[in-house]
Amino acid sequence: MLVLEEGAPRCLRCADLGHLVFLPRGDTALTRRSREESGLSVVVVRFNRRKGRYERQGVLVEEAALARAEARCLVDAEARRRRRVRDAARRAAQDVRFADAFAREILRLFPGCPRERAREVAGHASVRGSGRVGRSAAGRALSEGAVISAVVASVRHMDTPYDRLLMSGVGRPEARRRIAPLVEAVLDGWAGGG
Repeated sequence: MLVLEEGAPRCLRCADLGHLVFLPRGDTALTRRSREESGLSVVVVRFNRRKGRYERQGVLVEEAALARAEARCLVDAEARRRRRVRDAARRAAQDVRFADAFAREILRLFPGCPRERAREVAGHASVRGSGRVGRSAAGRALSEGAVISAVVASVRHMDTPYDRLLMSGVGRPEARRRIAPLVEAVLDGWAGGG
């Protein structure tokens, strides 16, 4: 780990941070409580070249503060576990309702789409944390553009040779150009109710 000071790298000891211990990301309660207990804390990030952004790796905190935070977390660990279970059940119910609403919107826009297919598209597009169109702000608002994008993606992968074209070395733009008439034919059929 290094710290940049005035554009020059410094080791943790040289930056007066050598007395801190590293707490990796992952336990939100422990991280929050460690930072509360610690007089000094530092966020540790790493640049992800593929995504082109810094990503949080954890924090540096005082060792005694980490010990106090761990003790606090042990006291209410069972209550937090029960809350996580409750929250997971609540989110699962929300996800089911959202996928149902997404499927209804698909069927409104494409009345000829088979009901089972609409449910599959909605389920796939709306997976929490997937980054798919259904979880975007537009998707959560059930905007027409987001719903159509999800349907187009499904048709592209399920009803055309798009994936085979990609696997044979055809670039994405060219593969999409080649299959565009097939996608349009399916969408036109579904939009017309047939």
